[in-house]
Amino acid sequence: MKAVILAAGKGTRMRELTNELPKPMLQVQGKPILEHILEGILGAGIHDIFIVTGFKAETIENYFGDGSKWKARIAYGRQLVQDGTGKAPELAKDFIGASPFLLTYGDILVKPETYQQMVHRYNEDYFSGVITVTGSEDVTKGGLVFFDDKFCLKRLVEKPSPAQIEDLRVNGWLKPGDTAWYNAGIYIFRPSLFDFTAKLQKSPRGEYELTDAISALIDTHHRIAGMQIEGRWVDVRDPEVLAKLEKQ
Repeated sequence: MKAVILAAGKGTRMRELTNELPKPMLQVQGKPILEHILEGILGAGIHDIFIVTGFKAETIENYFGDGSKWKARIAYGRQLVQDGTGKAPELAKDFIGASPFLLTYGDILVKPETYQQMVHRYNEDYFSGVITVTGSEDVTKGGLVFFDDKFCLKRLVEKPSPAQIEDLRVNGWLKPGDTAWYNAGIYIFRPSLFDFTAKLQKSPRGEYELTDAISALIDTHHRIAGMQIEGRWVDVRDPEVLAKLEKQ
């Protein structure tokens, strides 16, 4: 298995903190966010890693180099146009070849063992991928994910509007007292994902959405396993979150 880390964005919500540094290079407890992610992935036995860079790309590329310092093999591709998460993984297509791959954003922190658990879940059966989720009672926080009785993906609703949430309730997708599952943004895919990213159209917000490719996989009867992330899951989205991480 290989890995792809999406680290092209500037992270505008970080304000002046990302004037000189790309967001994944901001430090948490003495090392860049991206280094925490890299070490977790290596701990799962994955040593071939592709990092998609963009804003201040050379900062990331110069820091990690070829990966030999971490006993990894690291390659890079630059996303010159920030047009969404759906097209970014395609930069790694040749690097991936026929291998399954773990895909994560460069600003999501989880416990290191999460990556091992994902590989274990992927190997439990013949799956086209794994999607990780976190649970909450609040149904307005992000991408809603629905599963069948084997915890395999049935449906994904990206950033639902109040009207969509009401419709999901009326039609029995959202039941009172049930846990709402949220897309946690860390995945495993087979290379067949690229058949679907190639066909993506821009969403209403003008971007190619990875979640549209995942929905297309489901529509063509690919099985994608779900996995709940236990313990820490942090989207390092703004300076306030970063400050809290420093105190933990």
